[in-house]
Amino acid sequence: MLLRPRGLLGTREIWDWWRKRRAPQPGGSREASEALIDVRNATIRFGGLTAVSDFSLEVKPRELVALIGPNGAGKTTVFNLLTGVYPPSAGSIKVIGRDTRGLAPHDIAHLGCARTFQNIRLFRELTAFDNVRIACHHLTRETMAAAVRQGSLSEQEEKWVAERAAELLEIMGLSHRRDEVAKNLPYGEQRRLEIARALATGPQVLLLDEPAAGTNTREKADLMALIRSIRDRFGVAIVLIEHDMKLVMGVSERILVLDHGVTIAQGLPREIQSNPKVIEAYLGEKYAKEHAAQIAAAGGHG
Repeated sequence: MLLRPRGLLGTREIWDWWRKRRAPQPGGSREASEALIDVRNATIRFGGLTAVSDFSLEVKPRELVALIGPNGAGKTTVFNLLTGVYPPSAGSIKVIGRDTRGLAPHDIAHLGCARTFQNIRLFRELTAFDNVRIACHHLTRETMAAAVRQGSLSEQEEKWVAERAAELLEIMGLSHRRDEVAKNLPYGEQRRLEIARALATGPQVLLLDEPAAGTNTREKADLMALIRSIRDRFGVAIVLIEHDMKLVMGVSERILVLDHGVTIAQGLPREIQSNPKVIEAYLGEKYAKEHAAQIAAAGGHG
């Protein structure tokens, strides 16, 4: 429980509060119009190498944005900039209204920005349930700072965490894997478990780094539906790095294309599909020919 001026706030009530805080507000509220991610002319250099140059990005609440490009284009480096792994050499980055200069990755996570990784980073020896349960404690400790001492939680608080973890496993289709050790899960299910763990922190922005990597055709189709569902259910903005163009074109509202650390194009999916620079640098003539009819018909979102 959490002490408040007019009484005690129960753990279930806290989760209701979290959902309301994330829900879209009617009538063009400040929350609906203000960028959750605001990157302006960010550059990062490693010695004499410029990994990302003059990069700008604005992501509004509930937006679904994709970042694509060849291997080594700087996409994951952008995620590392957003999450405080690297500070920018130039330019500015704001996440949930805060300038990230001087903030560590855990500080940015507490602001409400969660991510998954290109190479899965689960607690491999722990169960699926415990992986998510541990992440739930982030929200609990942040919200109940006045009630929690030395990381200990009351029985009621532990019950809330367990219920929340179980709910997320169910949403991800992993309830049947609850007590299995993470390293023993099929690769696609490990990907979904990592997403569940990220959602357990209560983010406003979710960064997904190649969530379809290593998955089969059916898992990719399920993932496409899952990404849309996550945005709608949790009201989060999603930024997606992905090489699977069917998935990208199927879920994205806006796409940015990087090549050698430089943004070469940005726009609606239909615009990116037919952009000569993008076709030359990334999609290729084969993709353009195979999707010529779709491009001509202005397929995809927007």
